Amino acid sequence: MACIEDLTVFLDKLVLALAKHWLLLINLVIAVYDGLPFLAPTLMVLGFNWPARVIYAAYKPLCHQLPQRSFFLFGSQPAYSFETLQKLLGPERLATDSLAREFIGNAALGYKMAYCQRDTAMYTSMLLAGIVFGLVRRRLRPLPLALYLISLVPWAVDGLAQLLGFYESTWQLRTITGSLFGLATVWFAYPYLEAGMGDLRRTIGEKLRLE
Repeated sequence: MACIEDLTVFLDKLVLALAKHWLLLINLVIAVYDGLPFLAPTLMVLGFNWPARVIYAAYKPLCHQLPQRSFFLFGSQPAYSFETLQKLLGPERLATDSLAREFIGNAALGYKMAYCQRDTAMYTSMLLAGIVFGLVRRRLRPLPLALYLISLVPWAVDGLAQLLGFYESTWQLRTITGSLFGLATVWFAYPYLEAGMGDLRRTIGEKLRLE
């Protein structure tokens, strides 16, 4: 019985710690997920090709990694259109999407990030918004659901229209719509998480005081 009681107390303390530090944990997870795509081109330019390619491979199931829709680091410009890449690399190098995905970059153009421009904007904005939320968490009310859904419309329309081939979006549009998605998601979800974790902290804290 004593062992079961000790285990129960330990689990309660563990849940309490998670409830207290949930924002830090989420920000750390997003920071790692958002940071590795920046690290991949950095490793390439430093000559650490093997670990860089491991990162590219790990993110391949999560993103299309098309070079014309990805940011490039350490090159002459941060983004290249499909037409520009065709001129610089030759049409045969980008003849199919599978061939285009394999192009990581080179010393002249720079090296692409391990996920696309829209994902870069989404997760970077979520990380920054999460850090800011830590400063205003007790004063910020959640974004109303109607406004949240409205804020997702540009992201959905731009992404779907591009996917269906109606037009090729620009890096500016992908950045704006992705950032709007990330900021709105944090503003909508995190206040509810904070309220829920606050209730959990009070419930478990009271339980531990009574034991």
